[in-house]
Amino acid sequence: MSVQERKQRQRTERERLIVATARELAEAQGWDAVTTRRLAERIEYSQPVLYSHFRGKREIIGAVALEGATEMALAVRAATSAADGPRARVTALARAYLDFAERNPAVYDAIFQLDGGLAYAREDTPEPLKDAFAALLESLGEVAGDGVHPGLFTEVFWAALHGLVTLTRAGRLPPEDTGARVELLVNRLAVL
Repeated sequence: MSVQERKQRQRTERERLIVATARELAEAQGWDAVTTRRLAERIEYSQPVLYSHFRGKREIIGAVALEGATEMALAVRAATSAADGPRARVTALARAYLDFAERNPAVYDAIFQLDGGLAYAREDTPEPLKDAFAALLESLGEVAGDGVHPGLFTEVFWAALHGLVTLTRAGRLPPEDTGARVELLVNRLAVL
């Protein structure tokens, strides 16, 4: 292995360490606890080393968001691939989405709530974000209904799921009724 290859491998490993540490800290204590100083201390590198990878917290949030979007797409696809028929796929999608948000609140916030400097719904949207949307579209497009654009339907269904996540986390909706909400959403919104 050349010196350049070794240095690139070390750089990639440091970057992964920074992102993993930021994510771990955010999940444990919230995003306000994630500072460059605290990250530098935790990973045992100086702040200038951290800044050689990311210009600041915003870019770190963006990196966590991209990693999380990839994980969410995998979770949704795993759930929907195990389901039989459109109704079961849409129900599995909704449950997988809500479960991901519940298990990974800081990552969910990085993807959908915080400014990570990422472009959404544009030509220059990063591939992991496009793929996460595609994971939803794959199952929701088939139940959009006649004359309804599958992408538009997916956006509306996704917005409903995001609303359920946000309102439940804020204590505005009782979590014990989540299953009934999913069934209502699937039965009333999707054309099955």
